[in-house]
Amino acid sequence: MPQLRSHPSDAQGKSSTATLTLAALGVVFGDIGTSPLYAFKEAFNPDRGLPLNEMNVLAVLSLMFWSLTLIVSLKYVAIVLRFDNAGEGGILALQALAARATRNKPRLAAIVAMIAIFGASLFYGDAVITPAISVLSAVEGLSVATPAFQHMIVPITIGILVGLFYIQNRGTGAVGRMFGRVTLIWFLVLAALGAASIAQTPAVLHAIHPVYALNFVVHFPVPAFIVLGAVFLAITGAEALYADMGHFGAKPVRLAWFWLAFPSLICNYFGQGALALRDPGAMKNPFFLLAPGDWLLPLVVLATAATVIASQATISGAFSITQQASRLGYLPRIPTRHTSATERGQIYIPQVNWLMLVLVILLVLGFGSSSAIASAYGVAVSGTMLLTTMLVAVVVRHASRLRKWLTIGVLSVVGSVELVFFLANAMKIPEGGWFPLLCGLFVFTTLTTWKRAETIIAARESARQISMDSLLTILGPDIPRVAGTAVYLSPHFGSIPTAFLHNLKHYKVLHDRVVFLTIVDEDVPRLSDRERTYVHVIEIGHIYQAALHYGFMEEPDVSRGLELLQNHGLKFRTEETTFFLSKTTLTRAAKRGWFTWRRELFRWMQRNSPATAEYFNLHPERVIELGTRMSV
Repeated sequence: MPQLRSHPSDAQGKSSTATLTLAALGVVFGDIGTSPLYAFKEAFNPDRGLPLNEMNVLAVLSLMFWSLTLIVSLKYVAIVLRFDNAGEGGILALQALAARATRNKPRLAAIVAMIAIFGASLFYGDAVITPAISVLSAVEGLSVATPAFQHMIVPITIGILVGLFYIQNRGTGAVGRMFGRVTLIWFLVLAALGAASIAQTPAVLHAIHPVYALNFVVHFPVPAFIVLGAVFLAITGAEALYADMGHFGAKPVRLAWFWLAFPSLICNYFGQGALALRDPGAMKNPFFLLAPGDWLLPLVVLATAATVIASQATISGAFSITQQASRLGYLPRIPTRHTSATERGQIYIPQVNWLMLVLVILLVLGFGSSSAIASAYGVAVSGTMLLTTMLVAVVVRHASRLRKWLTIGVLSVVGSVELVFFLANAMKIPEGGWFPLLCGLFVFTTLTTWKRAETIIAARESARQISMDSLLTILGPDIPRVAGTAVYLSPHFGSIPTAFLHNLKHYKVLHDRVVFLTIVDEDVPRLSDRERTYVHVIEIGHIYQAALHYGFMEEPDVSRGLELLQNHGLKFRTEETTFFLSKTTLTRAAKRGWFTWRRELFRWMQRNSPATAEYFNLHPERVIELGTRMSV
């Protein structure tokens, strides 16, 4: 069976760069764009013990400026966006690139896979915290307008979050078209508020000089290390630049960052710093106090809209990661509902949606304020960033490029900075940082347990499989045939599926036409229809081997795939076609041991997994499933 390759989609060429850049603003920069609501304020949280004076304000602003420059502008925008997998980004797409680069080094390939899966697992912790801290920090602006709203902050936040998760099943197509415009207004307002404040205290611009950050780190290493956890909040959301590049392309993301997002963020942070120098009392909420009194309530509404957009991006990202993990074999088959006929990235997974809502509400109720949640933020994100740097370094190391050593050198410097950020955030583990780590560890355990068990089952089944070359010998000339078509789903293209052997053993008949169908998972995001199908004739008119290829960001649809097989002369009538599936389940452990719980976890996941027929979009009345039990 030939190997198939995906070609980058030309959908991006159908839209102008300006349109894609505007759209990228809403999806890619929503998370990092709402960081000014809480990042600078957290640096001077009384719990950190950093005195509010001119030198410390300039030092914190300098740290924020150079963190955004090094990690976001240099690492992600200048380097990481160059490494796409057929136009797609994200840590699992990067893992596919690294897997190709290390295919001749099994041990390194295994390490790379674990790094990518752990990074993807940590993303779920970020995806739960982002809606909670973003919406909560926006609603807290009401208490600045009037203290009477103080007791309503948490209920209003929960109400907005419930509404946000509730509409996920309806899709975000109509709302999504507004995301770019709202975020554009948001960044312009950030810039305007910051610039107005800077104009009153222009001396704050001295913080652009790196000497303020370096002196602070060298002369006050302990306070600097403590405050880095808050500084890091300014770059949370940077991973989305790479994860969502597949929707827009690298160029629009770069344009949106350098021409609007980056300068607007810097303006606002420096504006908050200028306000703090003029009025130290404004540090209770420097973002909202930048606005004139008459603008406060409209700013709260705009901030809430911006945080909903930022939350939407991480929720959609969680759906995408789940879909990719399922397609790569780290989760059972999970049906994915597409909520838009035109936007390929808009999907909905009910189980993930409602679980995230429960966790987000518990987070809001448990912590109660954005400052408290900020102590839990950063650990998962900094870990994911560091793991991404490691994967990019692996890809660059094995690439045939003249400047690869220069790139590795730059990544080493950036990785060292990210390691310091991770260690600084690790100090917040007792204060709440344990939450995203616990989420990530649970997801990682679940993903690796499923993958390990499926690998063991596949190896056992492979050992006792019969080659397809022996098929005609097994059948012989005297097997009676019955009318109709039998489609046997086969996990391995070159082997006879166990469902066929069981059927032949018990019923001793053969359908007039038999098709052995294999679903092939490719390590590219998507394939065109002309690349999707392959057919091999075993016996003309009677027995065929067929394969349907799907990228790891696609959802298999066997019913539509069978229609594509008409191009090979295979036509199927629903009322005359029967699908035979096989299912292997693990028995209980004969003797309990240290890791018996992983077997039971896998068995529980198997019992609660969606039916194969549902996942592959088969007509349930035309499906027969034959099961076997395996003792490992």
